[in-house]
Amino acid sequence: MAVGKNKRLTKSKKGGRKKAIDPFLKKEWYKLVAPSIFAAKDCGKTIITKTQGQKIASDGLKGRVIELSLADLQNNESLSWRKVKLCIEDVQGYNCLLNFHGMDMTRDKICSLIKKRQTIIEGNVDCRTTDGYIVRMFCIAFTKPQDNQIKNTCYAKATQVRAIRAKMVQVMSDLGTKGDLKSLVKELISAPIGEQIEREASGIFPIKDCYVRKVKVLKKPKFDVTSLMEWHNDDSGADTGTAVKPEAENLVAGSGGRL
Repeated sequence: MAVGKNKRLTKSKKGGRKKAIDPFLKKEWYKLVAPSIFAAKDCGKTIITKTQGQKIASDGLKGRVIELSLADLQNNESLSWRKVKLCIEDVQGYNCLLNFHGMDMTRDKICSLIKKRQTIIEGNVDCRTTDGYIVRMFCIAFTKPQDNQIKNTCYAKATQVRAIRAKMVQVMSDLGTKGDLKSLVKELISAPIGEQIEREASGIFPIKDCYVRKVKVLKKPKFDVTSLMEWHNDDSGADTGTAVKPEAENLVAGSGGRL
């Protein structure tokens, strides 16, 4: 053996096993803050790798879409069939400010509505809100039998379906274009739009279970911090003062109310 060769005999192997490091040591948690139109502001937490060199944590968080149940946001279990998508628009400290991104229905709710011997009527429309958002709304409704009906089925004719769909599109486009996105979301959460479509379409064919099934935000205006903060500033927190009770007049007995 030549002197000075095979120097690595005493050293450890080149591809030696690295010590296992817990990946969560490199992570940090951020709090999710929902818009003020919802009852629950603190709606969860999200995780991200800590800032390392050029890779900034807040940049990785922006644009994340979080899907939540409306029951959790409104503290009302009866709204559990409605899902809301919120998008992280800005990061302030360890708080992620969320904005509305979309709305959907759970599969089990839609499946519970679909039955035999009735007609499904669906419609969709794109509309632009006053603050520059382009929103696509999908509506669903079902025909119902008339009072004292003996016939087993309640199918609508194609012309009636088209007329009801036109009503749906008209009501949804009016709702979408008359105000900003915040007012639209408030309307969709309280869900009076389905009842309105049912009332207007009742003259064509009686319908039931009318819902805005899905809402998509197709286009957003350029990001503006002040408009985002309007979503997060609590309107109900305005100091309006307390109502003053009117003072009772001291009247002399027997004077007929005149002093």
